[in-house]
Amino acid sequence: MPDRETMPSAHAPEVSERAAALPQEALRIASGYAFSGPALHLGALLWDGRCLPDAQVRVPLAMLNRHGLVAGATGTGKTKTLQLIAEQLSAQGVPVFLADIKGDLSGIAAPGRPDARVDARATDVHQRWTATGFPAEYHALGGIGRGIPVRATVTGFGPVLLSKVLRLNRTQEQSLALIFHYADSKGLELIDLKDLRAVVTFLTSDEGRPELKTIGGLSAATAGVILRSLTAFEAQGASGFFGEPEFDTGELLRTAEDGRGVVSVLELSAVQDRPQLFSTFLMWLLADLFHDLPELGDVDKPRLVFFLDEAHLLFDDASEAFLESITQTVRLIRSKGVGVFFVTQTPKDVPADVLAQLGNRVQHALRAFTPDDHKALGATVKTFPKSPYDLEEVLTGLGTGEAVVSVLSEKGAPTPVAATRLRAPESLMGPLGQEALERTVVESALYERYARAVDRESAYERLERGRGAKGPDEMRDAATGRPGRAKERPSRAERVVESGVFTSLARSVGTQIGREITRSLFGTARRSGRRRR
Repeated sequence: MPDRETMPSAHAPEVSERAAALPQEALRIASGYAFSGPALHLGALLWDGRCLPDAQVRVPLAMLNRHGLVAGATGTGKTKTLQLIAEQLSAQGVPVFLADIKGDLSGIAAPGRPDARVDARATDVHQRWTATGFPAEYHALGGIGRGIPVRATVTGFGPVLLSKVLRLNRTQEQSLALIFHYADSKGLELIDLKDLRAVVTFLTSDEGRPELKTIGGLSAATAGVILRSLTAFEAQGASGFFGEPEFDTGELLRTAEDGRGVVSVLELSAVQDRPQLFSTFLMWLLADLFHDLPELGDVDKPRLVFFLDEAHLLFDDASEAFLESITQTVRLIRSKGVGVFFVTQTPKDVPADVLAQLGNRVQHALRAFTPDDHKALGATVKTFPKSPYDLEEVLTGLGTGEAVVSVLSEKGAPTPVAATRLRAPESLMGPLGQEALERTVVESALYERYARAVDRESAYERLERGRGAKGPDEMRDAATGRPGRAKERPSRAERVVESGVFTSLARSVGTQIGREITRSLFGTARRSGRRRR
């Protein structure tokens, strides 16, 4: 466990006696970070070219569901900042989700290695550094990678997020929503991409064209565009991301036996060439949590803190409906005890309506080599409260592992801007060894539940069966038919009940009896049968 300095008592003094000797302006800034309740330690104040270890910069634990931004140029230390915050959240019993795009966050499960640089940093900021590993689970998107597979059904993913992945325009997005509506109302389960392709193919065929006319506003030409986009998407190898068992996002809310929060690390390095897909999948996880969790209001500590790395990918080429949905989700999920941190290079990567929701800011160094760089620098400075620093000069002069910080105080007001030398993470700053990672994955309680993909009867199989129908009535019965049976059945009943397949079957009962699924802000399916945490 981290030392008691990392987890201060609820009755910490406002400002230490030694801090009282600080320069007047530095003392004023330090006083803005002297909270009485539990807080995470970020580092020590930088002032007038010096590190002042008696002036500690912290963020109140209760304010971490007010969302945040970690920004900075490549190589300035953003990843280590995520690791530092995640460690302390875990130590305080808060589960964490980390998107690991570069593959170097897996080391959070192993104790760090002391060296001269770590010792120097700990001395600079008065950190009592202790090598510590934290409880972690490793996941991989669609099973591409070494972690426990994270899959979504097409129905669960919904038309809005899928339109973003397929790069559909506004009209095509609305048409895709109509196709989902049709499949829902006819009891055609959309489990994987071949199910959706089968439904679109049916609607554009001679047999299905009469059905197409019953869906207002959907033209054969637009349906054809969607079908071609789906076919190209499958050709890129995307089929593996959709299917069953669908991942239950409630798994992200677990704590370990010792009370520390589990850090869920989603490995994305193997899918870096599909940025639209992985960024949108991250938003699916968040949207799914949003409509499953109950309202909590203000809480003493977050229920989960979610880090979205390479956040700009979410917003590139996004439709207006998608941006509105992100903004509303971020605004409302705070009351459910979930904090969201966007990680990117500059604040301008995040739309203004979303940026306005981010109360906690850790801004690493920016580079100003080009006119566009200077423009981005000026825009970043304007997002901070007034301060005695020359922020343009400070932001271009920060070293690796240093940042400008402004967070929300315990009263919800912005703290003074503080240039900060950040603490060193206590876990391994680099990837976990392959053997240790694979052992952790296989020994996880989640492995048996999600590791093996299952393809049961759904829309594709029912429509394929309908191709052999003797007449229109039989074709219609096949397209809207009765629930199918799973293709595979485990031999022991208890394994069936505990499996992800059983959960997915339970979730889709409403679809199988022909009842239309209700959908959330992102069009993701709202289903029963979840394991509540």
